[in-house]
Amino acid sequence: MPKLILASASVSRRRLLESAGLSPIIMVSHVDEETEFFNSLSPTDMVIALAITKAHTVRETVDFPAIIIGCDSTFEFEGQSLGKPGTSEVAIERAKRVQGNSGLLHTGHCIIDTSKDREISSIVTTKVSFDTMSEAEIQDYVASGEPLHVAGGFTLDGFSSPFIPSIEGDYTNVVGISMPFIRKAFAQLGYSWPEVKVMR
Repeated sequence: MPKLILASASVSRRRLLESAGLSPIIMVSHVDEETEFFNSLSPTDMVIALAITKAHTVRETVDFPAIIIGCDSTFEFEGQSLGKPGTSEVAIERAKRVQGNSGLLHTGHCIIDTSKDREISSIVTTKVSFDTMSEAEIQDYVASGEPLHVAGGFTLDGFSSPFIPSIEGDYTNVVGISMPFIRKAFAQLGYSWPEVKVMR
């Protein structure tokens, strides 16, 4: 039985997998996401390219049978990719832009089964709508530090949840990894969900 590897430092992705009964090994790819090449791509092309790159980067270091999951997310708003804000100033500017509007959260997924030499990759997209926010609410949210290091500058399972009245699509995808997609991909690779849950 291959081991399950999550090629990501994301606590939210690990938590989603673990809450569904999976026990992934964490192996961070350390891929530089801010290169000119990745930044030149469309939001959807960027997330799938990064997911594939992360999964393959980790694969190069693994010398045992494994199933490697690579992911990347971005928030597309008015045709522009809004990644991790990085600074409070950018996070505030983004919150003011998206409040009262909707955008698309794209997550690219790449799953590599080294024992079968097979690979499945796909993008899952969820529409996210935001309420209007007061200046005080924006300042308070950004001061929490939460939005600085997450795609789009918001989380559905954290401090910004009160400002997201609705989504259209997969909730887990917005959190960081589409669990329905993961289950279907494993089925395509020939593994039942109970089998995946005992991979260690």
